[in-house]
Amino acid sequence: MMNAAPRLSLVLLFALLPQLIVAQSSRAADWSVPVAGNAFRTAPGPGRDGLRRGGTLAWNDPQEVFSIYFHVDRPATLRIAFKGRVREGKSILAVKVGDKAFETTVEGADLAEHPVGDVDVSQAGYVRVDLQGSERSGNVYAEIESLQVSSSTESLQLDYVKTNQGNMFYWGRRGPSVHLRYQVPQDKSLRYAYSEVTVPVGQDPIGSYFMANGFGEGYFGIQVNSEDERRILFSVWSPFKTDNPQDIPPEQQITTLGKGPDVHIGQFGNEGSGGQSYLVYPWKAGTTYRFLTEVKPDGQGGTHYTSWFSEKESDSWRLVASFRRPQTDTHLTRFHSFLENFAPQYGYIGRRALYGNVWVCDTQSQWSACTAARFSVDATGGGRHRLDFSGGVDGDVFYLRNGGFFDETGQPGETFTRTTTTDAMPVIDFDALPR
Repeated sequence: MMNAAPRLSLVLLFALLPQLIVAQSSRAADWSVPVAGNAFRTAPGPGRDGLRRGGTLAWNDPQEVFSIYFHVDRPATLRIAFKGRVREGKSILAVKVGDKAFETTVEGADLAEHPVGDVDVSQAGYVRVDLQGSERSGNVYAEIESLQVSSSTESLQLDYVKTNQGNMFYWGRRGPSVHLRYQVPQDKSLRYAYSEVTVPVGQDPIGSYFMANGFGEGYFGIQVNSEDERRILFSVWSPFKTDNPQDIPPEQQITTLGKGPDVHIGQFGNEGSGGQSYLVYPWKAGTTYRFLTEVKPDGQGGTHYTSWFSEKESDSWRLVASFRRPQTDTHLTRFHSFLENFAPQYGYIGRRALYGNVWVCDTQSQWSACTAARFSVDATGGGRHRLDFSGGVDGDVFYLRNGGFFDETGQPGETFTRTTTTDAMPVIDFDALPR
């Protein structure tokens, strides 16, 4: 006769199986959000980020607020904690998530988890956790390594900058770059690219580059370099592939053919290398500017690139610069625009630009409107390190938007179509352009 004990054990196991499955499915998932790639000083404003070489956040100013961002893909209940330490004394930190405020005590010289509390997130999107010093007896309020998040919300997904692989803490704090690739006639040799750019008021933080006329070998647009300086920037890459302009052999260097008054000519590196020109110019948000770029082979194994800039309402153009690129025989190719942030500490602030009245002109002086553009994003967005990027069309203009941790996320690969009329075609006397 079979022993009754094993049979009883099986009966109990099957009886408890539903409860075990429920317990397993409701077990909290855990995420560790490193401050090195996801934290910004948001008060009293962008500036010194408080990040130490080892990737921890440390500060001693009670006025400073540091904000950590992560994205949830659905409503959720979250349990928040910090992993950190104080090497001496004890500190009290004020923590805010949405409209919910907490106080957390940090004590101990070893990195440890310090609970904050539970919060309910009502919709998918970005969650912002603010951290501020309240009391301290040591030199700093704390050294924070990461924000710890756990949740029992089923199938919840968190997106944030997870590691520094590929220097992603730097790129992630800069935020995603977004692009418009314009559809142009394929059966014509194109000589000129024309576009108009308007930056809405309040959408021009430091670090913004609103690139208007991009082409296969360079780019042309406007940027915000500081509170007191703005530039018009035009650059052409050397055919020699390097991030150090000093490595470019003489026969592959970009040469300057001409430049406008007050334009600075130099070199650039780190993202390829080549010739660079810029004009310090106080362009303004809310004003529409027009950009014209000529790409013309010189018949001697090189290609000339020339760019002009003007306010839309102006009757005259201003020459920025003209370059010769050796070992190149091409007309205008890969016409595009993009929007990026080059200042990581400003990566939590949003920027937006309108790209309107985009045209190309062929070698027979025939204009063609660019009414369709394909949207794309760089690896920061494509890898879901940051999801605050979008693009689209509003009537007769395209737009690009990035930064600011807004909740809308664009669809890379989508094609936008704008409206236009023949009345909008540029009227330019090419022979009268300054050179």
